[in-house]
Amino acid sequence: MISKQMQQEIAGSSAIRAMFLEGKEMAKQAGAENVYDFSLGNPMTPVPASYNQAIIEAVQKENSLELHGYMDNAGYPETRQAVADNLNQRFGTDFAYTHIVMTVGAAGALNVVFKTILDPGDEVLAFAPYFGEYRGYVANHQGILREVKPDIPSFQPDLSDLENKITEKTKALIINNPVNPTGVIYTEETIQKIAAILEKKQQEYQHEIYMVSDEPYRELVYDKNQVPFLTKYYANTFVTYSFSKSLSIPGERIGYIAACPRMADCGQAIQGLSVANRILGFVNAPSLMQKALISSMDARTDVAYYDRNRQLIYGRLTELGFTCVKPQGAFYLFLKSPEPDEKNFVMAAKKHHILLVGGSSFSCPGYVRLAYCVSYEMLKRSLPAFEKLAEEYRNHL
Repeated sequence: MISKQMQQEIAGSSAIRAMFLEGKEMAKQAGAENVYDFSLGNPMTPVPASYNQAIIEAVQKENSLELHGYMDNAGYPETRQAVADNLNQRFGTDFAYTHIVMTVGAAGALNVVFKTILDPGDEVLAFAPYFGEYRGYVANHQGILREVKPDIPSFQPDLSDLENKITEKTKALIINNPVNPTGVIYTEETIQKIAAILEKKQQEYQHEIYMVSDEPYRELVYDKNQVPFLTKYYANTFVTYSFSKSLSIPGERIGYIAACPRMADCGQAIQGLSVANRILGFVNAPSLMQKALISSMDARTDVAYYDRNRQLIYGRLTELGFTCVKPQGAFYLFLKSPEPDEKNFVMAAKKHHILLVGGSSFSCPGYVRLAYCVSYEMLKRSLPAFEKLAEEYRNHL
């Protein structure tokens, strides 16, 4: 018999993945062209040619035993230096390669950070709505996740609630920017206010409260918006990053942690991250992907593709009377359910072969998430189905 904890995890397994699998079954019955699956945030744009070429060159030029062998748990020094140089150039930071740890994606990075900083019973705060896996990542390391309410309808964080939720047990605050599932960007002013609250609470409780900045969508922004780089505003910050979205390589599982050089006991923190990388079983980030990144830090997928999708789906849904925040980044639209229980709305959408994810999966009931990282052609085909759905709810929009 498997553990009771894992039995609970299975029972609460990701609704997003379940919806994705349901869509596959629906496509078999109705035809793939008649199913409009907006459930999974799987990148749709091609991998930049320069990154593919860098992989080829690494395989051709590197000693194969070294290329596919172990390295320091923190990653290749030259890759870490490339990350540090890129961040310093773009954001005016002062990272050395020693402040960078290469990881198995952002998910691996978050687990490494929590393994490093959490003691049993420590609390981690997250702004709702948030990526549901955060709860599991914190629980993996015997922490407890606490939610901070959003300021609806802007979906900026409720800073009064943040201040009230911080206790002596608070060890960290997760910030996801741009936000999955809303596409909202937390502004520089908001970040400065958050940093001021954390500084005040650190003084009050006389221990570090870390800011953990989860940034897999940092490069996916629209309308000339900018994402504040958090180490500039708060010293006790870990930045976790994944190249999954910026390079369209989610299956390659490559990312990094950048620890702010001004962090308290920064050297010990870096040592902890490296050891955590090993003892969690990651050992090190994928070697080939690390080598290819050295010359590919500025490579980007086609953000304009997602912007075209954003403009189309946001424009048409608001014309039909649906309420949602216009995404500033990422590739998600957070739609207000026309009825209080969004599960009923999700079921109604399924009748039209539209697959959406309920906001309860992100600790924000009454809304649904639509991932518009799909083909433009599919998006256009889905519009008549949304029109029928809107007609069904015409008295509630």
